[in-house]
Amino acid sequence: MKQMETASLRDFYREIGFTDDNELSRILPEGITKDIGHFNVFGTAAVRKTVKQTRTMPYNRRTYYKISLINGHNRAEYADKVIDIKKHGLLFASPKIPYNYIPQDEEQSGSFCIFTHEFLASSHNGMRLDELPIFKPGGYPVFQLNETQAAEVEAIFDKMFNELDSDYAFKYDLLRNYVMELIHYGQKLQPDITQYTSHTASARVTGLFVELLERQFPVTSTRQQLELRTPKDYAEKLAIHVNHLNKVLRENTGRTTSDFISSRIAQEAKILLRQTDWNVSEIAHSLGFEEVAHFSNFFKKLVGVSPLIFRN
Repeated sequence: MKQMETASLRDFYREIGFTDDNELSRILPEGITKDIGHFNVFGTAAVRKTVKQTRTMPYNRRTYYKISLINGHNRAEYADKVIDIKKHGLLFASPKIPYNYIPQDEEQSGSFCIFTHEFLASSHNGMRLDELPIFKPGGYPVFQLNETQAAEVEAIFDKMFNELDSDYAFKYDLLRNYVMELIHYGQKLQPDITQYTSHTASARVTGLFVELLERQFPVTSTRQQLELRTPKDYAEKLAIHVNHLNKVLRENTGRTTSDFISSRIAQEAKILLRQTDWNVSEIAHSLGFEEVAHFSNFFKKLVGVSPLIFRN
């Protein structure tokens, strides 16, 4: 049975032409991802030359984070979203959500950087990247840029290239700052609704709820099943009344508890239908539905078509 595929850093380097094991070991020393993490930056045109043009970028989850400046007409497919990038785009990708982008013309350029959680956490007080709005599933991961914005982002990537080639002893500290500069650039482009703060008790409850919700994903095996399924389940975990949880979420995000849960489950259902060969019954079970019919009705209500039609 086909399970959810995940691409590692080694898979990425092999994909772009680093096939020698000794060379890979030099780039990715044993234990580096656990200690200080990994970072690298690339020019899109240079990478495209090393990859067969007939190959399509695989739609799967990666074990690393990626930020891309895309110049050219592209179609970005990110979880349940499809975004048509007309000229310039800024794409953020995390290990939780699969994505790809498909060039729509021959005029392609840009830059991208890859990095692991440990790379930033090692110097940012153990910061969790999945707590940042830009990397939250269900958020806004792809942005259309105008000419001015594209030039500003390109300038940040230029600083990355220059610093990576330098002999400066503390260059990786600077590179971490450049990565954070890109992250903040993207977060400033997001709608205000996604910009949760931590200054109030209600906002803290919102953050804890979102964290509980996201801990259950991704679903990677048919033996896995969601433990928290209803607003009451989450309220009990947070030791608050379900009505209070719903009130807090409405105040902070404009959405209900049920809306949050249903949207996230529907998003994961789309990923599983597209990415695996699990049958609908297995997907329904893993997402907490006792009856396939209940799952089918739920999916059709949120997506507009049945699971089988969506898959085909």
